[in-house]
Amino acid sequence: MDMMFEENATTVVQNFIFVGLTSSPKIQIILFLMFFVIYVTTLIENLGMVALIRASACLHTPMYFFLSSLSILDACFSSVFAPKMLVNFLADKNTISFTGCAIQMYFFIGLGSAECFLLAAMAYDRYVAICKPLLYPVLMSPTACILLVAGSCVLGLLHSLIHTIFTFQLSFCGSAINHFFCDITALLSLSCSDTYINELLIFYIAGLVEIITILSVAVSYTYILTNIVIGIHSASGRVKAFSTCTSHLTVVTIFHGAILILHFQPKSSNRSPHQGTSDKILAVFYTIVIPLLNPLIYSLRNKEVKDALRGVWRRAWVKMIR
Repeated sequence: MDMMFEENATTVVQNFIFVGLTSSPKIQIILFLMFFVIYVTTLIENLGMVALIRASACLHTPMYFFLSSLSILDACFSSVFAPKMLVNFLADKNTISFTGCAIQMYFFIGLGSAECFLLAAMAYDRYVAICKPLLYPVLMSPTACILLVAGSCVLGLLHSLIHTIFTFQLSFCGSAINHFFCDITALLSLSCSDTYINELLIFYIAGLVEIITILSVAVSYTYILTNIVIGIHSASGRVKAFSTCTSHLTVVTIFHGAILILHFQPKSSNRSPHQGTSDKILAVFYTIVIPLLNPLIYSLRNKEVKDALRGVWRRAWVKMIR
């Protein structure tokens, strides 16, 4: 009987319904306008950063190749959630198909994991640039940079594939997801199957990805700071070395901090509505706000990017005058 029930439960759930951020129509309109502006700005910033790096010869270096790859990842990551969320703000029924939910969760975890590995690769790039400058052209050759970016994406998508396969083999007794996207923990709470294996996968495999990438960044910056303090004696040299690292460290801190709070905070068995609301607010910050902030952090604190932007504007203005 139990097996028959699980079989039926699996076939019944063909669509999921998002509870969303609010049920108030007035607030939904306000949120639609706010998130629409944020999403469009995110795309303009990130794709604009990619275009700026491609258009400026002075930015054709490994560091900016990684930055353009990060911008592409952020634009794609934001696009996994924002269009569907914006439609749901205006729709009567906030539904998503079973397959659509699986695809959304796959790219959510995959692109997020790929960004973890890419940020670790960017830390390694800074380590080589500051600690092994003579070997930099060899260790960070175009081929090596492409392999690091491709490896980050492949590892991220493979990591996601594991969670997606194990999650969508479960039976689901409910269809109302208490979130605004197909989050893995929200889906597990709907399952009437045993989710012990899934929880182990989240704790060990996702935890391993976090530990490896955070340790990679920490080790790289330990060597970098040691080299700056011991190896660089001039104040101007130290400032220049620090300036190339502070933006990346800021992005790493915000990104991994949000992941750790969102997915690895202690879960109480009796969760209050306030806890669910705080999780959604954290998820908004992680999925929508961080991709908006990253280009700003890199551009506002980076003289080379600002100089390149002025050069592009100057050339565009001269062309317009002619």
